Amino acid sequence: MSLFKTIFTGSNQAFEAAKGAVNQIIDKKGRDQKVAFPSTAYFLPIIYAATGTKIKTVGDLEAALDVVKSLIVEEENLDKALNAGLATAVSAEIIEAVKYASNDDPYSDETGIGFVTDPVIRSLGVPLVTGDIPGIAVIIGKARDSEAAGRIIKDYQSKGLLTFLVGDIIDQACEAGVKMGLELRVIPLGQDVTSVIHVVSVAIRAALIFGNIEPGNLDEFLAYTKERVPAFVNVFGPLSELVVSCGAGAIAMGFPVICDTDVPEVPTYLLTQKDYEKTVQTSLEARGIKIKITELPIPVAFAAAFEGERIRKDDMFVEFGGSKTKSWELVMAKDMGEIEDHKIEVIGADIDTIEEVPGRLPLAVLVEVAGKNMQEDFEPVLERRLHYFINYIEGAMHVGQRDITWIRISKDAYGKGLRLKHIGEVIYAKMLDEFDSVVDKCQVTIITDEEKVKKLAKEYAVPRYNARDERLASLTDESVDTFYSCNLCQSFAPAHVCVVTPERLGLCGAVSWLDAKATKELDQHGPCQPIPKEGLEDETLGIWEEVNKAVDEISQGAVSRVTLYSLLVDPMTSCGCFECICGIMPESNGVVIVNREYGGQTPVGMTFGELASMTGGGVQTPGFMGHGRHFISSKKFIRAEGGIKRIVWMPKELKDYVRDKLDATAKEMYGIENFTDMICDETIAVDSDGVLNYLNEKGHPALTMDPMM
Repeated sequence: MSLFKTIFTGSNQAFEAAKGAVNQIIDKKGRDQKVAFPSTAYFLPIIYAATGTKIKTVGDLEAALDVVKSLIVEEENLDKALNAGLATAVSAEIIEAVKYASNDDPYSDETGIGFVTDPVIRSLGVPLVTGDIPGIAVIIGKARDSEAAGRIIKDYQSKGLLTFLVGDIIDQACEAGVKMGLELRVIPLGQDVTSVIHVVSVAIRAALIFGNIEPGNLDEFLAYTKERVPAFVNVFGPLSELVVSCGAGAIAMGFPVICDTDVPEVPTYLLTQKDYEKTVQTSLEARGIKIKITELPIPVAFAAAFEGERIRKDDMFVEFGGSKTKSWELVMAKDMGEIEDHKIEVIGADIDTIEEVPGRLPLAVLVEVAGKNMQEDFEPVLERRLHYFINYIEGAMHVGQRDITWIRISKDAYGKGLRLKHIGEVIYAKMLDEFDSVVDKCQVTIITDEEKVKKLAKEYAVPRYNARDERLASLTDESVDTFYSCNLCQSFAPAHVCVVTPERLGLCGAVSWLDAKATKELDQHGPCQPIPKEGLEDETLGIWEEVNKAVDEISQGAVSRVTLYSLLVDPMTSCGCFECICGIMPESNGVVIVNREYGGQTPVGMTFGELASMTGGGVQTPGFMGHGRHFISSKKFIRAEGGIKRIVWMPKELKDYVRDKLDATAKEMYGIENFTDMICDETIAVDSDGVLNYLNEKGHPALTMDPMM
């Protein structure tokens, strides 16, 4: 059978299966049965993107079947074959949607997770654009043996790739001892081949969330996935017609397919690689993914994929801090002559002296750096990276910062030989690797001697923390003459530009003014560039002529004017990976703020995803604004509309997170005590009347302010 005939056969099989699934659900639950994937604002994303149609009921799926049929035109040319592959993708989405219409949680009894929600995709935005996730691997089928399957998956994991598994490869991964889960970036989707549509959906929603592409413009979606989503597919085992037609759909989206069986090769896009030792290399080369590897002298793996690893008590060999012992970390800038480069010293007992497992020890991690371009202002920037450096170690978990750190090392990592000196080696190597333009020398001291940990905390750490806090408190938008742009997210959101100021961090929550300043020093031509704070047009709204010029230039004319302190007048754009979104609740004369972790309804009648769908992709939507968590307590938060006094509702988790700083700002600016207690949350009310009753009961200031609109 020719390749074309195989693709068309598979596409027709998928169509018939989708048709059968729709007929079955109609017979069982009727045409009015609701159809939806969980926690998404994009309906059935593939169909929505391709046609602009919002599928909401089983009856709507019947019309979607016509779309599938129209894409299958059995002529032996590449374009028709690729369209047939897209037809298979739509059929798969219909089949998976029927699963969710039949059962709210159809994957509860499976190893796989099924549909990947919008908040998860948004959370992946930053690591994708920074290169912490350099690519996306999709593995379908069954490898020749579980050991080889495990090696390939772990190789992708060690390189930081986001790896999705479909079919028997999931069982093989389990047999090979591969740790899986969203937090480890190895994600089993499901046993049925149709579950691969959930990773296709991730790529398509990236275009919707970050790219601001209009639904119905299929060609633009395909161009976006080809150019901006660094994905590829490995297909293991015999190729059925259905799998081949799925592969055609992947190729239509620009994703190379690498098989372990003989196939009629299509240069760049359809390849055979039977040698499993070369599978990873061939796949990365086919997609043009370059991996930067830092060789580290440690006995365990080191990769961003281990950042989310959680070490439970039963798996723990030793822990430091976590309220059980004293634990702190500090990065200090020193003169060149004060440092012995690559000196790594452990003072006190190492973990191999522990007699009772799990053990507990105090810990101090003192990192001293020197360089001709190093500045004290960069200390907290470098110090925050310790969290990631330690978390990237397989079998190590790091939580917190400064003098509230909490570190655990697993029994497995200890058994492989991990010791405290290795943590020092990681810190040394990564400091010089990531900060080579400001760090010329680095030495690391790790202390477990309890008296020394306490003594040095008092002499070094706490005074340094206090000095930084005083310095940061003095950093206001008025006290500097330079803001910074950040266009890091333009690889996904081409029209978006962040303007970062001392009082307004990047909306992803990961880039402060000091971070941007340090990034400029690290890379003179990088994503953060200085903007002179010149040409003031309106102080209340936060409009500067030079800011507008920079935004216009960096967005290539997509956005020409922004305000830094307004929600209603030319608000700053959003890429899509923002931590929170703010929107007006007119009847309260205030605003609600919702974070992406909150999955419920808000008082404006929309979920986070539905609110976010209106403001991502670099567009300006007056009345809606993406932002970071820490901006909520800023004195510049929607200052033009009255500031923080407008906040009337937040999810309780977010409210508790910002409470101390928000209360302090409210007291300093307005003399309001315990302002956060005046803000409603979902444990009190999510309906408009309930929120208003609570605001009236608390005497919330928004009720007596001038109308917002």
